[in-house]
Amino acid sequence: MINIKRPVVLGIMASLALGMVATAPAAHAEPVSDSYVAVGSDTLEASMDALTNGTKATGSSVRIRANGQNVANYDAFGSAKIQSKSTGPFYVRPQGSGNGVAALIASVRGTGFNGTDITNQVDIARSSSSAGSNASATGNLVYVPYGRDAITYVYKPVVGHESDLANLTTAQLKGLYDGTITTIGSTTVNVMIPQSGSGTRKTFLSDIGVSTDSTCGVTACTTSTVPENDASQLTVAGSLICFATSNWIAQSNGYQVTTITGGQLLGTIDGNAAATGTAPSLVPGATFYGTGYGRDVFLVVEYARINPSDPKYDATLAGLVNSGVSTSLTNFGTLPSQPGAVKTKFGFLAPSSTTPVRAWAW
Repeated sequence: MINIKRPVVLGIMASLALGMVATAPAAHAEPVSDSYVAVGSDTLEASMDALTNGTKATGSSVRIRANGQNVANYDAFGSAKIQSKSTGPFYVRPQGSGNGVAALIASVRGTGFNGTDITNQVDIARSSSSAGSNASATGNLVYVPYGRDAITYVYKPVVGHESDLANLTTAQLKGLYDGTITTIGSTTVNVMIPQSGSGTRKTFLSDIGVSTDSTCGVTACTTSTVPENDASQLTVAGSLICFATSNWIAQSNGYQVTTITGGQLLGTIDGNAAATGTAPSLVPGATFYGTGYGRDVFLVVEYARINPSDPKYDATLAGLVNSGVSTSLTNFGTLPSQPGAVKTKFGFLAPSSTTPVRAWAW
């Protein structure tokens, strides 16, 4: 069992100076950090921005700091390269879960990331994918549950045939993505998929029974550079793409910069609504989050740094990902002053398990 029980003092500030607390995170220049750096999944990005930059989404001022230092959360999309630590190199921005974990591995092992040595430049990877086949009792990384999300799809209907894509079955989605179905009702479907390295892409294909890109029968799976969770990409009527429900909820409710430009709608799978209510009060569909489309999402760190018996142990980092600490990024406490309440506003439910999973043995 992983021992990350030793608490450290992490700050949730009662009030924030200089107007840094906001209901929705404002645009900001990404800082060069002398503290901890997180990169990776777009799905976790906005809620992490809120927690690390400060938010009043719950009515209370909430901000997670690491012993008084800011935690730098780098978005999945933006400039081509980032410099994450003082005097460190500029390197290709890690886009998505897979690239975030790859950057963390390169940071730990010193093996290079897209041709750049980024040793000790990344501390945390955001991942909307589980450890999966990389799970190992002797793994050098550890996946710590952050919350529970669910994957559905977003579509842009054809005028006059709005109901065609509103409620699809798993079998229909599989057919659309393996290429055996091209039309639903009167709508010729333009099948889209997020960029390679997206955890949402990987998990969704598995959920619908298209296990890998090699069994995906649409051109999108070999040519896509579409950013995940970006509804503005659906410009053609009949377009459809998988989408993190948490992001749709946060965008719709105004807690995240929206990409919903008009006409895009949230789909229903097998009769289970991904979200219920109406904006700005959408909430997760508890039944849907409990189906096979539900998924826990994670923060990934080096195991040695949260293992008290290891010489590399870092008590502050361990506290940041210790769900038992009420001021950690992974805590899911429900009080307005706690991180879990903030994450709920961003469309997450409590994870199905709080047990960390080791992975990536080398």
